[in-house]
Amino acid sequence: MPYVNLQITKGASREQKAEIVKEFTQTLVRVLGKNPQNTHIVIQEIEREDWGHAGILVANRTPEPGKG
Repeated sequence: MPYVNLQITKGASREQKAEIVKEFTQTLVRVLGKNPQNTHIVIQEIEREDWGHAGILVANRTPEPGKG
C-alpha cells in the first residue's frame, strides 16, 4: 500500500491538486506496478510564513522572475 505525503506551500488550486494525485498514482503504477486502488496521496498545505528554505522564510523571499 503506497502512501505519499506531499507538503507544499498554500496556493495550489483544486485542479492542480487533482493532477498531482493522478500523476503520482500513475507513476507508482508504472514504475513499481502498484495497484492504484491501494495508493494513498495526502497533500498538506503549509502557510508560507511557516516554511523556511536556505535560512530564509519563504514568505520573505523575493519571487524569481516568472516564478510568482
